[in-house]
Amino acid sequence: MQIKPEKIEQSCPEAEIYQRLLRLDNSDIVELGCGRADITRDIASGGSGRRVFAFEVDEVAHHANLQLTDLPNVTFGLAGAESIPLDDASVDVVLMFKSLHHVPPELMEPAMHEIHRVLKPGGQLYVSEPIFAGDFNEILRLFHDEQQVREAAFNTLQQAVEAGRFELVEETFFNAPMHFEDFADFDNKVINATHTEHRLDEALYQQVKARFAAHQGEDGARFEMPIRVDLLRRPA
Repeated sequence: MQIKPEKIEQSCPEAEIYQRLLRLDNSDIVELGCGRADITRDIASGGSGRRVFAFEVDEVAHHANLQLTDLPNVTFGLAGAESIPLDDASVDVVLMFKSLHHVPPELMEPAMHEIHRVLKPGGQLYVSEPIFAGDFNEILRLFHDEQQVREAAFNTLQQAVEAGRFELVEETFFNAPMHFEDFADFDNKVINATHTEHRLDEALYQQVKARFAAHQGEDGARFEMPIRVDLLRRPA
């Protein structure tokens, strides 16, 4: 199910969502697509008894994560969601923060099988995915249109539930605030993100810059990204 962004009434950092939905203390936790480990840090340090396995396919981000020395309860690994190097039924929670749509479409279903395999019976899968709408999306789609891969991600979750591999526990919609200091900050974090290669010619680059400038204020550029969260459970 999709929902129109204008009907989303809740705006908050995503931490408020997963802290409400999940009990992470004294748990073995997998994060798939951990990026530069910003959320990983919050998860690992936000409670007690949390053992986190954080996987990433971007070698640049993974190398940076390996330099971190202040997260003793986190194990970083270079792996995709379709090939998780953990034992069967060995983890309590699997987290995917805006990463399922980055899995190649042909590997999304195998990823669901892998997640089901590593989760304990009754274990939970938390997936947040951006809805294809909003001002930020209108800028992004100028050079990186994610409509098809986001739809594929939603369809993959729906099919996994229909097949009985997972049960839907709760579906949540919210707007996640985003902030960029200026276009250089956007350029560095989005256009030059190491997980995806973006090639913009000069004309397109200037078009993106002009569209971004329309949102620039004295304190930078602020957006709200509409997000859908699916909380699923492996049947006991």
